Amino acid sequence: MKTYTAALIIAMSLVIGGCQSFQSQPDNSLYLQLGQRDGIANVVEDMLYLIVDDERINHQFKGINVAQFHRNLTDQLCELSGGPCQYSGRDIREAHAAMGITNTQFNALAENLILAMEANQIPTTAQNRLIKQLLPMYSDIRHL
Repeated sequence: MKTYTAALIIAMSLVIGGCQSFQSQPDNSLYLQLGQRDGIANVVEDMLYLIVDDERINHQFKGINVAQFHRNLTDQLCELSGGPCQYSGRDIREAHAAMGITNTQFNALAENLILAMEANQIPTTAQNRLIKQLLPMYSDIRHL
């Protein structure tokens, strides 16, 4: 009976330990749904083309280093979605401090992001999950 009890305790410890290690793994499902780094980079690129044509917001982006912006936003979305990237750009609040972004401009950018995700066949559930990750940044961007 002692052998059976010891084996049961060891087995339960392995199961519990396995569940704990499984739960501690980061959730990268959104990152995968977005097409990993390459998919995210494609979404960002398409969004940039939409911004250029969008008179509601294109003036806010005049004079930016497009390659750096693309890289930073790709890294940021990659990190937010659970991917292996690390955003190393400026603090969000600092980067938007002097821009005076209106609700209309904020919504226009969000609309362009959604259109870019749709153009890249990102599932609606993944789009919503990404938007949910971005929502906490609203107050830093709008300085409310």
